[in-house]
Amino acid sequence: MEKHIVKADGNGAIDVNGQVSPVTYTVSLKQGKGRSYEVDIRLMAPRDWLLQRGFERDAVLVSQSGARIPVYHDSGSHHGDGWLDPADTLSIELTARDDSCTSEVDLMRKYPEFDGADA
Repeated sequence: MEKHIVKADGNGAIDVNGQVSPVTYTVSLKQGKGRSYEVDIRLMAPRDWLLQRGFERDAVLVSQSGARIPVYHDSGSHHGDGWLDPADTLSIELTARDDSCTSEVDLMRKYPEFDGADA
């Protein structure tokens, strides 16, 4: 079982086909393999807002640090292919996993949300 070291909330923006809206998101940190860190990113977005902007399966989260992180709609929809449609729930979960941080300095630069969070 994976052990999350710490969770934190952030404020950023979601970018769908060049149309941007404020969004809150959660980042969860855990120790990766070797000296790396793994960060799970999760946010909820309104289904209708996404559909109106041409969303299909992925968008971009602009995090507090300004990093542009691709986020994806899980393929848990009733049709199983990951594509969003009007029959899906009103609030859509978008997620990502980032294992690019290989030091605490990298981690804090890319995810300032963890600054001051309890381990």
